[in-house]
Amino acid sequence: MEKRRMLRAKQRFFEQNGGLLLQQQLGSLAASGVAFKIFSEEEVSKATDGFAEARVLGRGGHGVVYRGSLADGSTVTVKRSRVVEEKQLREFSREMLILSQINHRNVVKLLGCCLEVQVPMLVYEYVPNGSLHRYIHGGGAGAGEGLSPADRLRVAAESADALAYMHSSASPPILHGDVKSANILLDAGLTAKVSDFGASRLAPAADEAEVATLVQGTCGYLDPEYLLTCQLTSKSDVYSFAVVLLELLTGRKAFCPPPDSAAGSQDDDDDDRSLAFFFLTAAHKGRHREIMDGWVREEVGGEVLDDAAELVMQCLSMAGEERPTMKEVADRLAGMRSRASDS
Repeated sequence: MEKRRMLRAKQRFFEQNGGLLLQQQLGSLAASGVAFKIFSEEEVSKATDGFAEARVLGRGGHGVVYRGSLADGSTVTVKRSRVVEEKQLREFSREMLILSQINHRNVVKLLGCCLEVQVPMLVYEYVPNGSLHRYIHGGGAGAGEGLSPADRLRVAAESADALAYMHSSASPPILHGDVKSANILLDAGLTAKVSDFGASRLAPAADEAEVATLVQGTCGYLDPEYLLTCQLTSKSDVYSFAVVLLELLTGRKAFCPPPDSAAGSQDDDDDDRSLAFFFLTAAHKGRHREIMDGWVREEVGGEVLDDAAELVMQCLSMAGEERPTMKEVADRLAGMRSRASDS
């Protein structure tokens, strides 16, 4: 009796999460060369040793991430979300169909999902070197080793290219919604891979009204315009990416007390703990180079640093319409990389 009840519950969740539609599309996905699988709850549980604490890779606002081992011996990452908005559940299968077809070297590959649970679980490729956040700020793989200035510019350019692809080349366009250094992973060769679409949204079509949603994201990275309007746009990702670029250039966290007074006197409020605010204050005084990481200052030419600072300032504009697009950001960073390597 209990077993039948559990089976009925799994089937109900499977259908609620759009499993029937997704199942129908698997054939066409396979025909187009997309390897996407619908995992059973048993498979995912077994892969993570019953979601064991020892398998936890990280925790965030959207859920817990586990390292999993599949029956074929491959290593994967399993994202177990806490709560998903009802609207997201209704669109889940559509999002999976689109996300599964993203094929970009700097985007973490979505391998499949599990729909037999109340909140769907996602299965991604495993990226071994952990997050950019840990690499810059310590506390994980690569901590203390640091990234060379050339690597930092490359990681920034690769991440920008991935976001530009999602905004401009994916159909329909995809907004990330939670761009931060913890959501940029580094593979064995330190190649950047943008991850965690927990807050992602499909961009509304031109003839659709943009719908206000609950504000999601991470303190220190949130677009102030998004906070005011509750409307996520491509320019929200641009703002958040600028904070990541600042982390790479300065070695400082997105939200913490500044360690010196380069930006002037500090009051004890949220603005003063924001890296974006700290940078803008310093930049308006012409002191942006002073807050750059020493290694970056030594290795990267002053002209490139000035260009990077100007780009960050534009990306941090209060009004989204005044910010460049991610494609423009990616192109400018590619140019900076080229000039930095020549200097």
